[in-house]
Amino acid sequence: QVQFDESGGGLVQSGGSLKLSCKASGMYFTVVTMAWYRQSPGKERELVAHITRSGTTTYADSVKGRFTISRDNTKSTAYLQMDSLKPEDTAVYYCNAQVPFNEWGQGTQVTVSS
Repeated sequence: QVQFDESGGGLVQSGGSLKLSCKASGMYFTVVTMAWYRQSPGKERELVAHITRSGTTTYADSVKGRFTISRDNTKSTAYLQMDSLKPEDTAVYYCNAQVPFNEWGQGTQVTVSS
């Protein structure tokens, strides 16, 4: 069974930084393009960034230049370094594959105060 365990969220002031982690299990992590998503109240879940198995990265325009996605295949873990955070980044952040599995983790809450 595929499982994702996200962590690292919290409350931070505008301009601050956070680093999220996602431990994946039940899948061949090394061959999967991994992604981070986020969902704010009343909005649909959106794709924030993804990283291929070889390390090629892609970002949504709203986070480009501020967020950095990375992965450690030896630990089956994906990361999202978030810098220069803005109040509009407030959301629950999830990881999954770029073509998502049916299973989702509980997510990790990120709250950015102005």
